[in-house]
Amino acid sequence: MRAMLLAFAAIAVISVAAWYGLNRAGFSAAERATGSAVRLD
Repeated sequence: MRAMLLAFAAIAVISVAAWYGLNRAGFSAAERATGSAVRLD
């Protein structure tokens, strides 16, 4: 049971770190899927 809870905690930490890191690096879906002719308000 302890191993499963540690795995869930690790998944949460990794996913939050990946989300934050990718957004800081400019890999958001809005930045990747739009060009200069698209207006995002």
